Amino acid sequence: MSLIPWSPFLDTFESLENTNFLPAIDVYEDHDQVVVEASLAGISPEDVNISVKDDVFTLEGTRRETSEIDEKNYYRKEVRTGSFHRSVILPDSVQADKAEAHFENGLLKVRLPKETQEKSKNIEIKIKK
Repeated sequence: MSLIPWSPFLDTFESLENTNFLPAIDVYEDHDQVVVEASLAGISPEDVNISVKDDVFTLEGTRRETSEIDEKNYYRKEVRTGSFHRSVILPDSVQADKAEAHFENGLLKVRLPKETQEKSKNIEIKIKK
C-alpha cells in the first residue's frame, strides 16, 4: 500500500464548510489492527467524539478559546478554535465494539481490531451420476 497525500478534493467524506480547522489524521494498519492517530493539541478529551460506522471513522469535537484577549488586539492569529469534523474510510473492516482510544500529550490514538476473516476452506464437489 502506498501513501497518498491528503487532499480535500480527493476525500469524498470531507466537508470544508462550517469548519474552523481540521486536525491532522494518520491512518495505518498492521496484521491485526487499524490505528488512527489525530493531533489534538489544546483540545480536552471531553470535547471529542469518535464513532465508526460501516468502516468509516469519524472524529468530531470542539477546540475552545483559552484566551480572553479581544480578537482585534491580535497581531497574528493562526490557532483556530471552534468545531471540527473529520471522516475517513478505513482500509479494512474493523470490530468497532472492541476499539480502544488513548489520549496523551495532545495525541489521540485509536486502535481498531480488524474483523476476523475465516481462512479459505476447500469444498469438495459431489457429482451426480
